[in-house]
Amino acid sequence: MGIVVMRMLEGRKLVVASHNKGKLAEIADLIGPFGFEARSAAEYGLPEPAETGTTFEENAYIKAFAAASATGLPALSDDSGLAVDALDGAPGVYTADWAETGNGRDFGRAMALTEAKLAEKGAVAPGDRTGRFVSVLCLAWPDGHAEYFRGEVEGTLVWPPRGEKGFGYDPMFLPDGHDRTFGEMSAQEKHGTAAPLSHRARAFDRFRRAMLEHA
Repeated sequence: MGIVVMRMLEGRKLVVASHNKGKLAEIADLIGPFGFEARSAAEYGLPEPAETGTTFEENAYIKAFAAASATGLPALSDDSGLAVDALDGAPGVYTADWAETGNGRDFGRAMALTEAKLAEKGAVAPGDRTGRFVSVLCLAWPDGHAEYFRGEVEGTLVWPPRGEKGFGYDPMFLPDGHDRTFGEMSAQEKHGTAAPLSHRARAFDRFRRAMLEHA
């Protein structure tokens, strides 16, 4: 087998393939110190593509390539979610869909649905309630080439939810080795000081080390 060479960034401009202002701010903070400029897909007036993939990698690529091909610039996207072992990996790529109400997203409803499904499986003991948060970053070029950076954090699902910080399913996710849920941790704690803790922080760390520090 030949040696696989990672494609490196040449310019200093990136499109963040997201309409989420919080996600854009997070990525801009990450890449700013390295001299990169990040603009969102929304700033370019791009529509959100349908996420028809069955894996985090596929959905991340759909978003990144759509933005890259439309702008002619490399584009970075994130696709993430919760995978519960007792539920055969669900909700997985449908993590956000479980929160849909027809009038926006309600993650309190999504957490309750997750708990109901665990109850149906008889998953009561902590050992039966394991899972992980997964984040996949995709950096895509207009010619279709892509690089992927995956981050995961293992944990246990608790009930009732604890904490009002974070977002999504954070209040019911207790990361391994900790006694507080993501919903009880500050953003700084989740990002990690000595080492990244959250799935997204771990994916970003891999992206930073591979693509930014050597650019």
